[in-house]
Amino acid sequence: MTSRSGESTMTRRKLPIGIQTFSEMREGGYYYVDKTAIAQQMIDQGKYYFLSRPRRFGKSLFLDTLKELFEGNEPLFRGLLIHDLWDWSSKYPVIRISFGGGQFGSTQALQDSLKAQLDELEQAHQLPTSPYSDAPSRFRHLINRLDQKTGRRVVVLVDEYDKPILDALEKPDVARDNRDTLHGIYSIIKDSDAHIRFAFLTGVSKFSKVSLFSGLNNLQDITLDERYSTICGYTDQDVDTVFAPELEGLDREEIRRWYNGYNWLGESVYNPFDLLLLFSQRKFGAYWFETGTPTFLVKSLLGRQVNTPDLTRIHASEALLSTFDVDTMAIEALMFQTGYLTIGTARYRPGAIDIILRYPNLEVEASLNQTLLTHLTQTTSEQAVQSSRLYDLLQANDFDGLRELFHAFYASIPHDWYRKNELARYEGYYASIFYSHFAALGLDIVVEDSSNKGRVDMTVKFNGHLYLFEFKVVELLPEGKAIDQLKAKGYADKYRALGQPIHLIGVEFSRESRNIVGFEVEQA
Repeated sequence: MTSRSGESTMTRRKLPIGIQTFSEMREGGYYYVDKTAIAQQMIDQGKYYFLSRPRRFGKSLFLDTLKELFEGNEPLFRGLLIHDLWDWSSKYPVIRISFGGGQFGSTQALQDSLKAQLDELEQAHQLPTSPYSDAPSRFRHLINRLDQKTGRRVVVLVDEYDKPILDALEKPDVARDNRDTLHGIYSIIKDSDAHIRFAFLTGVSKFSKVSLFSGLNNLQDITLDERYSTICGYTDQDVDTVFAPELEGLDREEIRRWYNGYNWLGESVYNPFDLLLLFSQRKFGAYWFETGTPTFLVKSLLGRQVNTPDLTRIHASEALLSTFDVDTMAIEALMFQTGYLTIGTARYRPGAIDIILRYPNLEVEASLNQTLLTHLTQTTSEQAVQSSRLYDLLQANDFDGLRELFHAFYASIPHDWYRKNELARYEGYYASIFYSHFAALGLDIVVEDSSNKGRVDMTVKFNGHLYLFEFKVVELLPEGKAIDQLKAKGYADKYRALGQPIHLIGVEFSRESRNIVGFEVEQA
């Protein structure tokens, strides 16, 4: 098998873990997934673009590719799709600003970063120090002077444009100040239209145009444009061709289950960071998740009393997913933009899109639920012991042990948490605890599993067995309603053709004791 440049795709190369520089990627013998056809399409069809993607998805590398392209570094593009389509005689001055490397928990940190980057840009382009002291004026002056000096309009690339706000979300006043500072910078881009050839801003979140992009309303948001769905990330074809030498000894379907599934209304993609670490370590792990799940997200989920099974089927509009602000943060938008939920299905109707969100893959579903449970148990070690114990009990079909395990868990939840949580009165809360335990193990789970007679609360498929759970909240004593409903509705019928053992499990919780009072198991 060969690539268009004639190089065998079975030749092992270096894994570009952490490499965000296009020249190093091309000259250093690394694997490279060619995104230049997408770059060409963007440049041909527009001038101002915005893209939101989760962290560690390759946004910085794509921006650096654009930088090298506009600066006319032709040797780097030999053998790539864009090489024969680009006018290498035209070279443009590039202003690249990045907030990816800093920490912006204070307003001064942002001011210092802007000053340092503008100083560096003036020096790199051999320009005298600007007579202006404020960042917006310096930025405008830089654009104008580069146009005058080179006779070419300027390319503006902004990487992680929103990080100074995201870093300060737990300090709302700082976040607002940083937002206002950035608003002053970004508004210059539209004001300088006559001097700009191309502009591209990337980040994790899509902040409201009213608060951050007012004055820059000519940005084309390609976040949910299916033509650009694969602009970051690796496709199945990329994995099977570019990375073919790395697949030996790894279960291809498991790679899909663990890391594929991110979707922005087009072809689904893999998280690049995960795949590269998998190929390096040769074992499956939560590599992306472990690099920094924001505590702010976990606190938001617990503080807003979100039922975890609901995260597998959240309904949202395109407008909701594209809006985010310091003062208004819908949990759906927060989780979608940060990569913990993705688009499951989309239904188009006149003037709108109805979207259902889901977990992108096993890594995110298992890891997020494990993290949520750790916050409830308040100790990582205790959660690890419970997960290991649950796995062993399921393998042995030890239902008495399962009852004891969950009874002990509910008993361990601090009383203060119940006092603040109205959901503890309802079945959804107790179902959340069960679901999160099984999800944290990475098991195959269906919540509100539909049949022609209704919906069973939770179905778990494991080790050749099926477990159908029904949850009920009762007063003080078990009433048998949960197991009765499982039998009366015939929920097991849809699975009988599989020929696998089916276990009906009715679980009843006391509203007063906040714990299990009934745990009945029958074979279907």
